[in-house]
Amino acid sequence: MKTIISNPKVALLLGASLDVLHQESKEWLDTIAFWKDETKFFANLLNRKEAKTSEYAKMLSNLDKIHENLFDYLEDDIVQHEKVLSRLYKGQKGLSDGDYREKHRSLGERMDLFTNNFREFKKMVFGYVKKF
Repeated sequence: MKTIISNPKVALLLGASLDVLHQESKEWLDTIAFWKDETKFFANLLNRKEAKTSEYAKMLSNLDKIHENLFDYLEDDIVQHEKVLSRLYKGQKGLSDGDYREKHRSLGERMDLFTNNFREFKKMVFGYVKKF
């Protein structure tokens, strides 16, 4: 079965050299490192607020979910993906360039989804902080 790719940037990247895909993975890791710093900032900001409303509890719960996804899954998957790339470069048998590219596409979709979810979380935090 052939995967249909609706985003032209994704289609272009999946046809790109492995070096370009490696660079994109590095950018994802840099973005995640920035998000980690942001989540620390948000946690400190929210902890300073005196009101412990249900909205506050919901934000802290969402922050915990962000940490779980961010630290335990997405970053680790990208690092593992980079390790496969290293093995591909070394010519290790049993690895498929096509499989690597498909995994890269999947990681890109996860990054996009997480970016959108994180953006919504930030709006919620800023909306809450503005009330005080």
